[in-house]
Amino acid sequence: MARRGLPLILDALALAEQDPEVQALVRALGGEPVEVRERLIDAPAYRSRRMLFASGGEIILHDDAVVAVLLELVPSPPARRPIDLARWIPGASNDATLDDLKKAVGTEREWAAFGTPCFPVGGGFVRADFRDRRGWNEPGNLVRIAVVLERPGLSCAPDDDDCAICADLLIRAGEDEVDVAATTLALQAALDAGDLTEDLHWVRLADLEPLHVSGLMQRAESQLTCTACRRIICFALHRDSPASFEHHVLNDARQHPLEAIPPVDRWGDEVRVAADRDAMHYLDHRPGAWFLVEQHDDLYLDARYVVNSMVDDSALIRLDESEVAAYRSGGHDYISELARRINDDGPHREQSPFRGRDLYRGPGAGAYKDAVAAAIVNHTWMAEQRRLR
Repeated sequence: MARRGLPLILDALALAEQDPEVQALVRALGGEPVEVRERLIDAPAYRSRRMLFASGGEIILHDDAVVAVLLELVPSPPARRPIDLARWIPGASNDATLDDLKKAVGTEREWAAFGTPCFPVGGGFVRADFRDRRGWNEPGNLVRIAVVLERPGLSCAPDDDDCAICADLLIRAGEDEVDVAATTLALQAALDAGDLTEDLHWVRLADLEPLHVSGLMQRAESQLTCTACRRIICFALHRDSPASFEHHVLNDARQHPLEAIPPVDRWGDEVRVAADRDAMHYLDHRPGAWFLVEQHDDLYLDARYVVNSMVDDSALIRLDESEVAAYRSGGHDYISELARRINDDGPHREQSPFRGRDLYRGPGAGAYKDAVAAAIVNHTWMAEQRRLR
């Protein structure tokens, strides 16, 4: 008997378009697709091929291997209708809730990144996409079922290949060559528009080309997160090899190596050096507990504190005159004691004397966090781990 439904989809995963199992799936989805989209992704490049069928189904291939099959309950044009979900997952209607899907699929529910439910099933995973990632137990909120080869949350979703925000930010000088200047401008424009956010624990995008030209770093990398698909763009310039541009999930992006970033006066122009003079600078730290930074004549303590057994946070305190004087005489030990008091008094509590002083709670919180992150970029635990790789 011919395979049908979910087993038919699972049979096709990891196979090429011309394989019998994939051709059987194509026929089950309606034969000829109404639209085919192809694009090169990232650099080094791989080819994404997306076949859209009138039935509401889609097949996504990477370098001619099936990586995902989408069952769209709210498909986009042209000439497409909602998939009949019951045909593919018996017992699950188009109004299925998360509990309904669990019963129909028959495996335990797991959670991927950003509150996305999924189910491991015979060599693949069934990912359930609900409207606005909520309303799991309200009929009518299910918008898509994705049957994917790799575990959701530990790899980028193949359907994000066509992300409206970040899919076209890589500008190519050739099939596998990055136009570094044009790509930097495209990324900066998206960053300025608020479509991307920049992780200042890596090289700032504006500093990437000057650092590369200086030759002081073997590999300089900027990381920017797309506000739509949440993938992280890892844009790296290498001393001895071509530039790379890759999308990753958080766990993979964190594994990338990064050398200590050299002092600005060794590679920056006059404007950048002047800006650095006005910025915060690292002074000292105790791993896992605090960072001390300075800006002009002001000292700031970024101190971690425990909220409860599962959560901690950080407060940023500008040292007053007495605290500065105590630091001048007591140094590292005094700052450790002050950080201990901040932890004990818990700035998250209304009665804490440090709550009103916490600059991370004020109107300029975002700017302060960015400034501290840039100041301590070479000294965090993550930076140490990156240099060990």
